[in-house]
Amino acid sequence: MGSSDVIGWFADIGLNDRPQVGGKGGSLGELQRAGIAVPPGFVVKTGAFERFLGSLERDFPVRSRIEALGPDEALEKVATCCAEVRARVEAAALPADVLDEISAAYAALCGKEAQVPVAVRSSATTEDAVDASFAGLQDTYLWVTNLAEVLRKVRSCWASLYSVESVTYRRKRGLPEAGVAMAVVVQKMVNARTAGVMFTRSPVTGDRSVMTIEGAWGLGSAVVGGEVTPDRWVVGKITGEISVREISDKHIQHVPAVAGGIDSVPIAAERRRTACLSDAELQALRQIGRKVERHYGRPQDIEWAVERDSNEILLLQSRPETVWSAKEAAPVARGADNPLSHVMTIFGGRK
Repeated sequence: MGSSDVIGWFADIGLNDRPQVGGKGGSLGELQRAGIAVPPGFVVKTGAFERFLGSLERDFPVRSRIEALGPDEALEKVATCCAEVRARVEAAALPADVLDEISAAYAALCGKEAQVPVAVRSSATTEDAVDASFAGLQDTYLWVTNLAEVLRKVRSCWASLYSVESVTYRRKRGLPEAGVAMAVVVQKMVNARTAGVMFTRSPVTGDRSVMTIEGAWGLGSAVVGGEVTPDRWVVGKITGEISVREISDKHIQHVPAVAGGIDSVPIAAERRRTACLSDAELQALRQIGRKVERHYGRPQDIEWAVERDSNEILLLQSRPETVWSAKEAAPVARGADNPLSHVMTIFGGRK
């Protein structure tokens, strides 16, 4: 099955396709095309969202209702509007052609299996850009186990574009609703033994000669959600020297739930303070991080997972690092009265 204006397979898309596949989808396609291992999948393009919303708006205006909200609208009014819009989006039927193409793509992804667990992930056109602060405002669903749930979660991702947080963000910045669209990533789940994040420059000091790798047992959602303190290593980008090792007490892990979704379960006492990555895996991650950074030409924040059965390292996302890049791009005011101001600017100051 090939790509269309509704479905885009990772092999056919890249960052230049962001308007159709969103930031997350574009990044996954770009990684696969660059020879980086990612879980296989496809993107439900913004064209599907536009068809769906066009069909819904014949009976229930969505964009005009959102645009009628002022930038300083009372939170209660915003919440009421968002709740009504989200309920309508989640309940509305998919256009027949969109339904058929998502169903066929899921069947192709499953191959000979009747169904496979997938992640269904929002991919807004305005997230994961160099200046992104929009990322993380929409929904992600893990371990979705059948087609009916995939179709429902696609609508839920679209509906999350109308969360209070997302709408408030857009209204305060005066973003026109006509330019806002949502793609949705559908990709095979990694049954992760270990997962976490990697920063190809230090998130603490901005040092570009090192990488920081953080990880914990199980699915990465426990790390990203802050539910567990991850193990942490600082590794020389070129030398591979491990200058920092911090092995935490990892009391829980996220694992697949029997009926779909994820469960949080306790970790056995003997594994709580055991490093979740070997030194060989740290070096493999370092090499992957260097390759990704070279491809994009700038520091990256990367989500990764180690497959439980094969121990293969797979990337789940890569986005531009924004904090230190923004500091470096900002104009520097000369502090005539403070001789240390220039030094503090170079090293980012302290917060």
